[in-house]
Amino acid sequence: MLSMKKNLRNLAALLLLASLAIGIVATGGCTTIAETISAQEAFDLIQENAGSADFVIIDVRTPEEFTDGHIAGAIVIDFYSMSFRNGLDVLDKDKTYLIYCRSGNRSGQARDIMEELGFKEVYDLGGGIVAWINAGLPTTTESVPTLVTIWQAGYSPFQLRPLS
Repeated sequence: MLSMKKNLRNLAALLLLASLAIGIVATGGCTTIAETISAQEAFDLIQENAGSADFVIIDVRTPEEFTDGHIAGAIVIDFYSMSFRNGLDVLDKDKTYLIYCRSGNRSGQARDIMEELGFKEVYDLGGGIVAWINAGLPTTTESVPTLVTIWQAGYSPFQLRPLS
């Protein structure tokens, strides 16, 4: 009886190790960072990554909300667009992303979608642009016409083909 319990314990340990190994292989051994940060932490993240091609700021509000004022350097990918998920899926999943919306609801959902799609590093601005403004941080109304215009036309700004 003691030998049977020992064998079951060993089998359970072996199954646990096999599950962990499969999980590591399936995820490429990478840890995903998907967290909500404060306005000041977002500002610091932007400053630390200034000029980096591996850092992208995404405003998930509507194009109309975007033109009312946004964080400098942000691109808009409308959360309410029928092709929102596909638009995210064409992005480089190895880059670092800061996402935000008006109050944090849409960007929180977007963060979850990005995590599901396999993005490695996604930061969500908690409280959205409202928290950003309340912290006294700068916004701009300058547009990013190429990306915004292409996106509004229903094309991926990264592949220049219609999104399906």
